Order: sequence, then C-alpha cells, then structure tokens
Amino acid sequence: MAVQIGILTISDSVAQGGRADLSGQAIRELVTAAPLEGIVAQQLVVPDDYEQITAILRRWADDLHLELVLTTGGTGLGPRDITPEATRAVIEREAPGIAEAIRAESLRHTPFGMLSRGIAGARGRTLIINLPGSPKAVRESLQAILPALPHAVALLTGAFTQHS
Repeated sequence: MAVQIGILTISDSVAQGGRADLSGQAIRELVTAAPLEGIVAQQLVVPDDYEQITAILRRWADDLHLELVLTTGGTGLGPRDITPEATRAVIEREAPGIAEAIRAESLRHTPFGMLSRGIAGARGRTLIINLPGSPKAVRESLQAILPALPHAVALLTGAFTQHS
C-alpha cells in the first residue's frame, strides 16, 4: 500500500500569491517517485501562522491519518520562521537523526545549512518532517533522507519491513 503524504508549504509570500510554490512541487515530484512512490493526499499553502500550522498538522495526523507530512519553509532564523515551534507543539516524539541528516546534507552545499532549525518527529502513526524553504535545498534534503523514509513509516505504522 502506498504511503499517504501531506505537503504543507509555509510561506507568507506564496500564501499571498507573490511567488509560486516551487518547493511544494519539488517535494511532490520526489515523493511520488521511487523509492517512496507515495500518494500526495493533501497539499496546502499557509502563511507563517502558528495556529494554522498546528491545526493542519493535527488534522492531517489525527483525522486524516496521513503517514508522512512534509513541511517546507519557516525553518530559518527570521522573525516569522516558526515552523519548528509549531511542529514541536504537535509531535509526541522527536526523530532528531532525520533533522541532523538534513542539516548535514545542507552543510555539504552551503555554510548557511547550519542556520536551519527544522525538526522531525512522530504524532501517533504520522511522521512529520520540516524541510527548508528553497526548492534547491528541498531537493538536496529530501534526497538525503528518502532512502530511510519507507522504513521509518513502516515502523510507525506497525508494518513489518526489512532493512540492511
């Protein structure tokens, strides 16, 4: 059975129509291909708004039972970058290795990768991962963690999986 995925783009400028959602599109392209071959069940754009972010993450995990939620944007040091705080309020258990892998991959490409504050963790059987906001960083980060995502989702959902 294919992984049910939600993509949440968090950006004031995209939400206001000032920019296209290139990062959300990059996520969609990568997660629907191998190795994940997921189904994007939900895809939304919201401004950098704590209440909207937490409400959507809770609904997607608790009501829609999505197995994987990927956010993009709002992970930097800017005054409106609150995605990690909103995610932390929703998750029950952190998965720090995922966020560490994303930062490590980002640092291979730019020293600014160390400024990312994204986190990852589980709410029930849903894995929630914060990705950076730029399409280039989204691709680099997601490609670094994609090989582990099928196993991570299988562990959370209780499905048996083999890994090397």
